[in-house]
Amino acid sequence: MKIYEPFSLRHKNTFGIDVQASSFISIESLKELLSLCQKSTPHLVLGGGSNVLLLNDIDGEVWSYDAKGIDILNEHEDHILLEVQSGEIWHDLVMWAVDNDYGGIENLALIPGKCGAAPIQNIGAYGVEIKDVLHSVHAVQKSTGRQLAYHNQSCQFAYRDSIFKNALKDQLIITSIVLKLTKPGHHILNTSYGAISKILDQKNINNPSIKDVAETVIAIRSSKLPDVHTIGNAGSFFKNPIIPKSQFEDLQIKFPNIVSYPVDDAQIKLPAAWLIDKAGWKGKSVGGASCYEKQALVLINKNKATGADVYELSSQIIESVKSIYGIELEREVNLIS
Repeated sequence: MKIYEPFSLRHKNTFGIDVQASSFISIESLKELLSLCQKSTPHLVLGGGSNVLLLNDIDGEVWSYDAKGIDILNEHEDHILLEVQSGEIWHDLVMWAVDNDYGGIENLALIPGKCGAAPIQNIGAYGVEIKDVLHSVHAVQKSTGRQLAYHNQSCQFAYRDSIFKNALKDQLIITSIVLKLTKPGHHILNTSYGAISKILDQKNINNPSIKDVAETVIAIRSSKLPDVHTIGNAGSFFKNPIIPKSQFEDLQIKFPNIVSYPVDDAQIKLPAAWLIDKAGWKGKSVGGASCYEKQALVLINKNKATGADVYELSSQIIESVKSIYGIELEREVNLIS
């Protein structure tokens, strides 16, 4: 366990927002965590800081659960159960799985953050969400130190949502996740979303491997999204809105070129990036924050932005999109004040 007092969180959030915490505690094992829970309760638990916007200094303890490890719990003919400690970097896990030919998370390559945060947001990309492969979540209750387990059905997963973001918000520290991944010969690839199949065709790859899919996703994301190590950002800032089919049909009359994806017979998903782009926000700034010129869904720390700068920019975008399309965008990034 390492304790720092006081501590700048600038390098602990991918936006690079420079706020101060009264103290920062790096916890390196379950034993340390259980001991700490007996003594105090954190103001904030911070993972990789890839899906948060820090608005103010933190007057209290910030905990980071940094335990690492990847273990195979069970192995069957067609799948394995893999327990991953929360401190592991998500992309590193994806590449480890690809290198070992375990399938199911290759579409989620290059998503920033740590593994413990993945189920909170039900991270997803290119037609796959973590709920598709998640077996269970292990956690510690902050107030009591009690160890708990939540199986997939108990997590109440929805689009970029889970029980950990709602009913159990701020109550738990996720210590590990268990994933059910496919073994060689049993992979079910998802190449239909976005430009994956088009790029595979261009490369004359007719029978792609999970490595082919992962490399394609990495290439697509790298071409559209800024590297968090050079330009502060939190990836997709807004959720893609899901609207009734009847509302979409009305929008189609006014905007014949509107892009959409069917969810089911009654609902349509619209790409927030398209709405923001067509509303004219690419490249526009508020204070030190800007809407990324290559991908309108991403807000960036262009010039020493404060959390307030980013928040104000997002608010103006929300207001603009609502006035044009009658759709209120929802922030995907968690606001921390």
